[in-house]
Amino acid sequence: MNIKLGADHLIIQALREDIPFEDLSTEATVGADSVGEVELISKQDGILAGIGVFQRVFELIDSDICCKVFFEDGHQVRKGEIVALVSGRARALLSGERTALNFLQRMSGIATYTRSMADLLAESGIKLFDTRKTIPNMRVFEKYAVRVGGGWNHRFGLSDGVMLKDNHIKAAGSIRDAVRLSREYAPFIRMIEVEVENMEMIKEAIEAGADIIMLDNMTPEQMKEAVLMIDGRARTECSGNVSMENVSTLRDIGIDYISSGAITHSAPFLDFSLKNLRIL
Repeated sequence: MNIKLGADHLIIQALREDIPFEDLSTEATVGADSVGEVELISKQDGILAGIGVFQRVFELIDSDICCKVFFEDGHQVRKGEIVALVSGRARALLSGERTALNFLQRMSGIATYTRSMADLLAESGIKLFDTRKTIPNMRVFEKYAVRVGGGWNHRFGLSDGVMLKDNHIKAAGSIRDAVRLSREYAPFIRMIEVEVENMEMIKEAIEAGADIIMLDNMTPEQMKEAVLMIDGRARTECSGNVSMENVSTLRDIGIDYISSGAITHSAPFLDFSLKNLRIL
């Protein structure tokens, strides 16, 4: 997945947010023809994600910018390591700095957090999925970072699949009716997932022919009982307040998938800086 392709409009939007008219500080202090080189330095240990987006920020400001990259997405970086050298017109280096770092830090933070959670599920056979709990206009970048970190992508948006939550079920009248209406409306290639909260709802979802049953905010004991009841008649997904602190408790329940909003909404930035600018 080349995140650089097809995301230019989102990167340009971020640049316009930071530079609505001009970069006053840079244009006041740096000559138009001044050329320089600056180092991208990792300030923490973690998993790199978004180096192509980082590079693209500068390219969209000045197509002559050169970025020499020493680590690729998915690689472990260590505190103090030089990740890349960026060279070209000094004004572009300074004006693009914050936007480029914001993308890189956010994406690398998500990849690092995801990798840590995925490692806790290693050899369990459970796939770790993200959710739609992403920052508006950042979803493509954040979900890419989840994949870099070893996780999997759930729906990118509402058009990707049928997931029947409590309000859909209430609107339809019952789980049975919600599944029936979805089968009639959605193409046959779409899977239907039903969110359930108790054993009665699980029984109805099984009888309605749900493809995936999401066990929402259940205790590990309740989930074990649910898996036994479902008995392979549908795939099982666990969701609801899953984080680094409790994911290990879900390893041996027998579920197929875990979805966690925490891997995007609770992932801290991984710190990088652009330092040691040299005017050439």
